[in-house]
Amino acid sequence: MRTFRALAALAIAASAVTAVPAVAHEAAQSSTARPVLVCGSDAATRRAFTREHGAAPVFITAREALALQPSDPSWSTPRCMTATEHARYVSAATTYARAR
Repeated sequence: MRTFRALAALAIAASAVTAVPAVAHEAAQSSTARPVLVCGSDAATRRAFTREHGAAPVFITAREALALQPSDPSWSTPRCMTATEHARYVSAATTYARAR
């Protein structure tokens, strides 16, 4: 019984320690809001985006998204990324995270 309690306490402490960096990272990201959506490039998607956000979609590449710095200005409407560019972005971000 003591072993179970010790393991439970250890698990709770470990989850608390790992959650702190994630919360700090989210707080840093929210201060420089740069939302990016995966969008299609067809006319219906463009109309829907314009209706919802009040401006035509602006597409960015994975390279542009990775090059953003915290000091860069944020944007008022979300940017769009094609599904292919999003896959490139995720792949590059994962490779970068593994290298660190």
